Amino acid sequence: MPLKISNFRPSKSALNSLFLTFSCLGLSFLTACANIIPPCNAKVSPPSSEFRNTKWELVRWNLAPNARGEVRARQIPQGDNSNPIQIIFDANAERVSGSTGCNRFTARITEDARGFTLDQIASTKMACAPQRMELENDFLYELADYRTLVRNGDQLLMIGADREVLSFMQKSNSTK
Repeated sequence: MPLKISNFRPSKSALNSLFLTFSCLGLSFLTACANIIPPCNAKVSPPSSEFRNTKWELVRWNLAPNARGEVRARQIPQGDNSNPIQIIFDANAERVSGSTGCNRFTARITEDARGFTLDQIASTKMACAPQRMELENDFLYELADYRTLVRNGDQLLMIGADREVLSFMQKSNSTK
């Protein structure tokens, strides 16, 4: 008796589950090299409204994998006494501001169906040590050119087109 093959059409919920599974696997792959693996319930590309009145401090910066696939962490100043790199979202979810550790910056939030991006980035122009200026320039580049944002509670990952991963922790917003 010949085998009858039917037209199998997965349900919308099955497709959504499959998409979520592959998204989580892809996200795990992207961030596994960074030693930062958010759970699959983390929000990818959350709306800017979720960041209203929040303050974030850069706590880890992973460079893109080298030719051997090794991920290296970039040295960044941390803590209150070392002028940390910080991002502060305003109350209207229309702008961000913050510190590069040397200069102050501001940017406009532009939202679309895929999430939000930052543009019209401007910063003050105080001179700092050459290493700090290089870090600032690289940070402002990543801010303008990131591809994915992932939020898991008080952790925020900014994944760049160059596969660098900036990891921020939410801080108290009482002292702007």
